[in-house]
Amino acid sequence: MIVLPWSAFWEQNYFARAWPALHPVFLNNFVRGGITGLGFVNLVAGVFELLSLFGWWDRRETPLDGTGAAEADSYADRPDARVGP
Repeated sequence: MIVLPWSAFWEQNYFARAWPALHPVFLNNFVRGGITGLGFVNLVAGVFELLSLFGWWDRRETPLDGTGAAEADSYADRPDARVGP
């Protein structure tokens, strides 16, 4: 989706032949640029998915306080969450 809109293949695609009225829309540089932008977004999302899959990028292990240590306590371990005497 990044390179294909700028190739000669794009000018002879199925949809441009099936609907000749849409052919100028497919050849518009703004449409090609938008599809290229979607290709870049897809590429970046795929990279982040791979990073999280291999454990190189996992936001769940990063605490919000910025100390670098994972918070071990849960809601049930807090003193104000206990019920009883």
